Amino acid sequence: MSSPAPIHPVNPVPPRHIGIIMDGNGRWAAAKGLPRLEGHRRGAERLIEIIDACIDAGVNTLTVFAFSAENWKRPLEEVSGLFKLGEWILRAHLARLEKRNVRLHVIGDVTALPEFVRSPLEDVIKSSRGNTAFNLVVALNYGARQEIVAAARSLAADVAAGKLQPNEVDWSAVESRLQTAGMPDPDLIIRTSGEFRLSNFLLLQSAYAEIVFASVFWPDFDKAQLQLALAEYAKRERRFGQTREQLQPSDQR
Repeated sequence: MSSPAPIHPVNPVPPRHIGIIMDGNGRWAAAKGLPRLEGHRRGAERLIEIIDACIDAGVNTLTVFAFSAENWKRPLEEVSGLFKLGEWILRAHLARLEKRNVRLHVIGDVTALPEFVRSPLEDVIKSSRGNTAFNLVVALNYGARQEIVAAARSLAADVAAGKLQPNEVDWSAVESRLQTAGMPDPDLIIRTSGEFRLSNFLLLQSAYAEIVFASVFWPDFDKAQLQLALAEYAKRERRFGQTREQLQPSDQR
């Protein structure tokens, strides 16, 4: 009996840019009878593993939703603990990130962050500027609607000042005012914890992204789970509004 023919992926090229909504840390902790901050600590440790897995898979950029503009509504103790945890994780794994030639970017309004978080972030952003193997983008105090409003205000100010004509406001002009300007749009968005929404994350940039919803909480999203998401992505035919006949191999990214 002959072996079945191999199944070739529709989209064999790995995504250049993955965005992850790291959801479910608190529920993971509650299910195990642990404090919520322990869930966040395990989730932060998991991120380091996923960075390594993304690099090994050929991904160039990873954007993670670490703290949303709406997360300030959480209890003060939890918010403070999250920032202290973030600062500790950054310092603890700085050498590892540097060894893997990772460049750190931050999107969101960092001016509102505590100094003990903002200062080391700024130091790492500056020191990693020459790293070229991988881009880690951390969304901190970030919201896509807020980002869009800021871009609209910037464009409106230039139009009012006569620097830009109204008919020159096209997608390229809008894109250049987003905080992700110069980065490729995400090819794949992953959300963990079984929730099915984007929660104000990269709304414009994700217009043509493939979306995978994982049922596991973020602390349980390991390398095997990432491979499942990448395998699902490989099955997707990305047309960007075109027909199959119009597609070029490069369009499959």
